[in-house]
Amino acid sequence: MARATPTAPRTERVGGPYAWYVLVVLMLVYMFNFIDRSILTILGPFIQKDMGLSDAQIGLLSGTVFALFYGLFGLALGRLADTWVRTWTIALGLSVWSGMTALSGFATSFGALAAARVGVGVGEASASPAAYSLIGDWFPKEKRATALSIYSSGIYIGAGLSLVISSIIVGGWNKAYAHGGAPLGLVGWQAAFLLIGIPGLLLAALVATLREPPRGLAEAVLATTGAPHARGPAATVFAEMATILPPFTLFTLRRDGARGGTIRANLLAFLFAVAAAVVMTRWTDSLVPAAKLKVLATIGDTQVTANAVQWGAMAVGGYGIFAWAQSLSVRDKPMHTLIWRTPAFLLTALAGTLISFTSYALGAWSFIYAVRLLHATTTAGIGLGFGAAFGGLIGTSLGGVVGDAWRKRSPTGRLKLSLLASALPIPIVAYAFTTPSLTAFVACYFVITLISTFWLGGVTATMQDLVLPRMRGTAGAMFFMGTTLIGLGNGPYLVGLISDATGDLRLALASTYFGAPVVWVVLIVAIRLLPMSEASRVERARAAGEAV
Repeated sequence: MARATPTAPRTERVGGPYAWYVLVVLMLVYMFNFIDRSILTILGPFIQKDMGLSDAQIGLLSGTVFALFYGLFGLALGRLADTWVRTWTIALGLSVWSGMTALSGFATSFGALAAARVGVGVGEASASPAAYSLIGDWFPKEKRATALSIYSSGIYIGAGLSLVISSIIVGGWNKAYAHGGAPLGLVGWQAAFLLIGIPGLLLAALVATLREPPRGLAEAVLATTGAPHARGPAATVFAEMATILPPFTLFTLRRDGARGGTIRANLLAFLFAVAAAVVMTRWTDSLVPAAKLKVLATIGDTQVTANAVQWGAMAVGGYGIFAWAQSLSVRDKPMHTLIWRTPAFLLTALAGTLISFTSYALGAWSFIYAVRLLHATTTAGIGLGFGAAFGGLIGTSLGGVVGDAWRKRSPTGRLKLSLLASALPIPIVAYAFTTPSLTAFVACYFVITLISTFWLGGVTATMQDLVLPRMRGTAGAMFFMGTTLIGLGNGPYLVGLISDATGDLRLALASTYFGAPVVWVVLIVAIRLLPMSEASRVERARAAGEAV
């Protein structure tokens, strides 16, 4: 099962017509990924009204409950992408997340909608690690940032179209059934979930027909590198999840031969995560006025608030990352060396994570901001959506082309472009969130998206270049664990929390840019370390036991 693959012949031309066909299909998958992920941006106000949810709860639905399971399963599915059929992995995941998006339309409570969002997160976790690995094999290194940028443009096209399509569906549905009689008794936001989820099932059938390239096709010298411990798909996912979730982490560490010091460190990490979650929950509960502090459940004398869910999820995610890294150091030392013991890789991933924190926060709350402070209607959602779609398409694609061209002159050119992209939009952001004009805000949103997306191709291509071909799925999953768990899992939530605590959504959004100087420092250090790290990757992997 693990070896049965619809493999493309080795004579298939790298970067040829079929490679570009695959890239377009993968970009469509990523577009659907973000349509389904971003749909709450428009639907949030309607869901809040019908269910009586707080800003923090909307932040949980937009980020945390999705991000935790996306991040944790992403590590397992990233490992699967390195050992199983990548095209089948994506097709199966696409079917799951599209189906769960459609089922969200029948949710009538916060718990039911949160459960559906968990399913969306698990399904979507399959896509990008496998797609990164496929793109790395279909395109040569000198065109990798361009290819990854075109793929990544699906983020902004999908997020933008989500705003447009959702606005059209909700507006049309509510107008058509203003006096009742809607099919199945659904309101506009429920119909939007249903109508957006179903088409993804058709795309999944197309993805399943794509050919699987040999690993290392674009770098023939490494084509013989195998994927250790290959199992069937289900066994791979379960085995990898056992390295992330307690108490199975202890059993897997012992099974794989970890020493007592490693076990003790794991236990200490678990206790620290629990303590941190308790402290953060109490502190953030104290910040929110009692009228806005939502109690989701009561266990004995303990009230479970939205903040408790948030920090409990972050504790599970943080511990899971630590435990997975420990397990990788025992099971696959070469991969652990190139990912966890390569500062250039970690710093590049950190920069992308911090940038994603701000972009996810802005994307999740921009429409709600426009409604509350600029008196926008769903029509503004169409303008914001087209701005995000076209700005992201142009910005990511052009950023990849410019990054690849800059890399020909300098090995750090891609990261230098990412540094510029993280700094240039700030004055425009400052104007956008102070102008009283809705038209100016929508125009600024387009420009902000256009400039700020230049970073994506350079960061992702750099990380792929720092590992071996057989490791690209896992490396991609590591990156998305950070961007999703920390960026998506905290960005929308913290904006909602600050908004609840202060009553000022503008201040909450502005606060997400306070960390920009940290991003600049991280990227500058990564730029200094990159050339040596990339040049020595094969040597360091061989020293750790890789048969290269």
